[in-house]
Amino acid sequence: MMPADGIPAQRPVLAIALMAGAGALVAVTSLIAKALGVGVGGEPLHPLQISAGRFGFAFLAISTFALFARPGFQGALWGSHLARSASGWLGVTCMFAAASRMPLADATAITFLNPLVTMGLAILLLGENIGPRRLAAAGLALIGAMVLIRPGTDAFQPAALIALAAAVLMGVEAVIIKRLTNAGEPPVRILLINNGMGAIIAITAASFVWHPPSAEQWRLLACLGFAMICAQSLFIQAMKRGQASHVMPAIYSTLVFAALYDFGVFGVLPDLVAILGAAMVVAGIVLLAILRERAAASNVAGSELP
Repeated sequence: MMPADGIPAQRPVLAIALMAGAGALVAVTSLIAKALGVGVGGEPLHPLQISAGRFGFAFLAISTFALFARPGFQGALWGSHLARSASGWLGVTCMFAAASRMPLADATAITFLNPLVTMGLAILLLGENIGPRRLAAAGLALIGAMVLIRPGTDAFQPAALIALAAAVLMGVEAVIIKRLTNAGEPPVRILLINNGMGAIIAITAASFVWHPPSAEQWRLLACLGFAMICAQSLFIQAMKRGQASHVMPAIYSTLVFAALYDFGVFGVLPDLVAILGAAMVVAGIVLLAILRERAAASNVAGSELP
């Protein structure tokens, strides 16, 4: 039901279900990227080729929708869009590269560290004060990441450093997206410009390592792009229909889906150490989000005092 002001009514159960659906689709994109990277359906594809397929087919999907929505481009913040697209493309490419070289659940958990990057940038660029509880939450997530990476042991995963780079780049992208939404950029325009610019950047980069995919790999690349657009759309709809502090934890269902997909397709089962590390990352990030939401609510309440 849509109120007269055009803002969707708050429906928390539906919002959580939509966010969990987004998580399931994000895990699907990682699974497809891993399949293409290890050579399912043909010769292994380079991560640059996989990200080109992701952005290219996603742009086809969103541009088809844009023919009906007809978003305007007047006043678009092109510099911010370009920075977001470049950081997003690099982040996705790193994520796809890590997914093909390590268990999906591990790679996914490490990329979930991107809120820590957002927090760090808020401290450096905005002068935001971080209390001891938020620092403790961030520390818990970082310790979890170290458990997953396992430096200095025989189980050290070099690909985890690629996933860590993805987290950094996705954190930068999140800051830019926040700036775009605060400036009033419509969601459809953000998706259209991002995927258009991302497709140009990704296809250009992939041209240096390109080799023809098989027919099955083309189908997988198309599924990858469409799944990502659907995930982004579900994410936006979930955020419209529920409070961020209630809805965002559902995105961590991505970890469960990633582990299930990886086991079902490739027979990879996370060990107890990986489960412990992933749990610490998720606990730290969820706690950080809750504390941030409470701090924001306190600031709003304080500003309303006479």
